[in-house]
Amino acid sequence: MKRVAAGIIFQNGSILVTRRGPGEKHAGCWEFPGGKLEASETFQQCIEREILEELGIEVVADEILATSTYDYFNGSVELTAILCIAKNMDIKLTVHDRYRYVAPKLLSGVDLLPADIPIAIKLGEFYG
Repeated sequence: MKRVAAGIIFQNGSILVTRRGPGEKHAGCWEFPGGKLEASETFQQCIEREILEELGIEVVADEILATSTYDYFNGSVELTAILCIAKNMDIKLTVHDRYRYVAPKLLSGVDLLPADIPIAIKLGEFYG
C-alpha cells in the first residue's frame, strides 16, 4: 500500500485544493496537495518537502487530521491529511495546472480524487 501525505492549508477560512495537470496520473482531478512518503520520513517531513516541491511554498506541518484508504485500479493508497501552516502563499505550480480555495462545507462539491473525498467530508463536518 502506498502511503501518501496531504496538506490541509487554510487561507481566510477556505482550504487549498489543486488540480493535477495534463500528463499527470489522474489529470484533471482535484486533490489536497501532497505526495508519497519516503522510507525514512515522518508524515510531517513528507508534507513539508512535497508542498515545497509541488507548490514552491514553505509550510510547517502540524497535527494529523484524518486518514483515508482507497483501492485504485493500480494499487491501494493510504492518505493522511495533515494541517499545515503556510509561511508564504506565493504558489508556483509544477505538477498541477490550477489551484483554488474552497470553503470546508463546499469541498464535497469539488471533483476530488476518491481517497480525498472522506477527508473532505470530515473537514466539512468539523470546520463547516
